[in-house]
Amino acid sequence: MNRVNMLTMNDFRSYLRYILLTSDDYLKKIFEPQRYNEFLHTVKAFDDVNLLPEKIVKRFFSVYERFVKEDYQRKTSPHSNKLLMNFINCEPESIKIIWGDAHKVLTQMDSEFVHLIVTSPPYYNAREYAKWDNLYEYLNDMEKILKECYRVLDNHRVFVLNVGDIFDNDNLLTRSVRGKRRIPLGAYFINLFEKIGFTFVDDFIWYKGEVQTERHKHKPYPFYQYPVNCYEHIIVFHKHRLDETRYPCPICGSLKVNDDAQSELGIQSWECKNYRCFKRSRSNRGKRFSSKSNITQRNQTQDNIINKELINKWRRDIVRFPPVIKINSNGVNTLGHTAPFPTDIPEFSVRFFSYKGDIVLYPFAGTFTTAAVARKFDRIGVGIDKNNDIFREVVLRRIKRELGECVAITEFVIL
Repeated sequence: MNRVNMLTMNDFRSYLRYILLTSDDYLKKIFEPQRYNEFLHTVKAFDDVNLLPEKIVKRFFSVYERFVKEDYQRKTSPHSNKLLMNFINCEPESIKIIWGDAHKVLTQMDSEFVHLIVTSPPYYNAREYAKWDNLYEYLNDMEKILKECYRVLDNHRVFVLNVGDIFDNDNLLTRSVRGKRRIPLGAYFINLFEKIGFTFVDDFIWYKGEVQTERHKHKPYPFYQYPVNCYEHIIVFHKHRLDETRYPCPICGSLKVNDDAQSELGIQSWECKNYRCFKRSRSNRGKRFSSKSNITQRNQTQDNIINKELINKWRRDIVRFPPVIKINSNGVNTLGHTAPFPTDIPEFSVRFFSYKGDIVLYPFAGTFTTAAVARKFDRIGVGIDKNNDIFREVVLRRIKRELGECVAITEFVIL
């Protein structure tokens, strides 16, 4: 009789060996011999008589996923900075502030270790500290940064972008003040994201309220009437890098699975072919799953439930909340930063698209609001900004005001 058939599903001590017997051929195929032995040594450490099969499956899956991820990172992170990665991975209770150029910092991060990216990029020439000669240079710089964002974002995870269309001169044909026009940054960024490999999912319209400007109100005649921008985009993208590596069945843990059709572009699905799996259909079909379904279903726990008020707030794709008021009645900037970020956007992003303990990255951190919100909801908040000489004291002061004086903040500088 086959060794596998001699084992029973209730033989808890042997269940890990059962998984290994059904998976061994593929394990030897995917791992180099030394790595294979290291993997076996790691998983055999939890071959415990007191563990139920479902616990063993969960631990086996976790170790396997980690080994596959580490191998992928070694191949795709040529400039990984160990000091930087240790800084991010240590002291999970602290807010991580990284001072440096976003592109330079991102190139030194490991591939696919971030679980959510939320950002509002510097708008083209909208601030004194963020200037470009023309719109092409701006978009080229953004593309370089977004390519690195794609690399560091974990597979089947989410990027939330807040961007507003602006009224400015693109400096492509003329630099005259008459060359100003509406520049649809939202449309340009969607094109950039899709060019890089992201999948467009949703575009929330953030209605900011009544406008204050008098622009376009000077002549009550045809061809002089244009709307004033009173909204910004909150655009949701998915990363679906096609990964044809097999993953264990989430029910029985076996790597005895067959490729199934892609459930959508970039998402490989599998079907369990272990005929002794705990769960099979009436027609004797095995569990069908994908890496995306594993990610979205494995942490559906009580502490990750989103409250009804937040769900209802973002139920429609037009949402209304005020921007951060930074100028008081005396014309003084009370926050010290020219582009503060409202907490509504990172709260929506963090609660809807990450789990507790996940790493949340903000590449253009500004006042590091997203990092603070991430920490508030028990995520690891990481922000990058190059303007430490201008805004460092403002940032530290605002974080402590939001979370209290005792909040842990750690800083890392990349020149």
